[in-house]
Amino acid sequence: MIRVNDILDAVSEYNPDADLDLIKKAYIYAYNQHLGVERKDGEPYITHPLEVAGILTQLRMDVASIAAAFLHDVVEDTNASIDEIVKLFGEEVASLVDGVTKISAIQFSSKEEQTAENFRKMLIAMSKDIRVILIKLADRLHNMRTLDSMPPEKRVRIAQETMDIYAPIANRLGISWIKTELEDLSFKYLNPKEYQMLMDSLAAGQKERTKYIEEVKAILKEKISSNNINCEVSGRVKHLYSIYRKMKAQNIDLSQVYDILAFRVLVNTVQECYEVLGIIHANWKPIPGRFKDFIALPKANGYRSLHTTVLGPKGERIEIQIRTYEMHKVAEYGIAAHWKYKEGKLVREKGAEQFEWLRQLMEIQK
Repeated sequence: MIRVNDILDAVSEYNPDADLDLIKKAYIYAYNQHLGVERKDGEPYITHPLEVAGILTQLRMDVASIAAAFLHDVVEDTNASIDEIVKLFGEEVASLVDGVTKISAIQFSSKEEQTAENFRKMLIAMSKDIRVILIKLADRLHNMRTLDSMPPEKRVRIAQETMDIYAPIANRLGISWIKTELEDLSFKYLNPKEYQMLMDSLAAGQKERTKYIEEVKAILKEKISSNNINCEVSGRVKHLYSIYRKMKAQNIDLSQVYDILAFRVLVNTVQECYEVLGIIHANWKPIPGRFKDFIALPKANGYRSLHTTVLGPKGERIEIQIRTYEMHKVAEYGIAAHWKYKEGKLVREKGAEQFEWLRQLMEIQK
């Protein structure tokens, strides 16, 4: 279990001037408010706000957001009031807590409402302060990680809501690691048989696959480095839900999904991205129609990268993504990648304007 000191250490690392006393104060207040209360899994309730705060440190969130993460359930679940939060922690923290409380109160009664009316409500809340949505995403992620403790019918409802609402929002905000984890966790509860079959099938060839990944990484590194380009290479099996989605769309089984391995090459400059693409295509035959240039034409959420699929060693189809370190930061953290700290305060960096489409969409839907 994550400890409050782990959170304080993480925050002070990326925000050296942070007001750690405010975070400690919020933790102590939440601890006392939830004292004696257990989660469905038998853990003390405070473990949940701790984990939510921990997820937000991975997004390098500001002090007010971390404090609000500790306090996000006190108004809904205890006798605490927003007025009391204002007095103790200030307007900024209280506004975030109030925003999360209001979003949590939204009830999704039908799939149509989920994807339209309530999605719009969440966008409106987001337009007021994007941090409210990021706290809610972290809250949902931890709840999904601990969903086993819920009754079966509730698991399915929460998983469906997550797949329909929260995973798409994480995607629209460009936070890929939260999006993929939410999708995989939702898949586990919405399609348990298919999920387990896929897990078992992948486990069967795991040893050989791991060996192959290491071989390809070494070859890629050697080919690129020999052209005097510094790079970082990683490889993995694609996420479960993305594999399942492809199987379902093409009506095939796992043995017919040829490109389940994805590799990533990180370099320093845009020019090097294209040079690496040339090196890869010179060594391995590219699959026609599988090249995408998201550097020239970025996705709406700011994602930039080159994608290509080639016939790699031993004739295996492999997907390779090529991007700069800066592009990778945006791919992982989305809108949060454009925040930095001056004297402990959160300021927006140039680059966040690519998310202006959120504001425009909200205006259209009003």
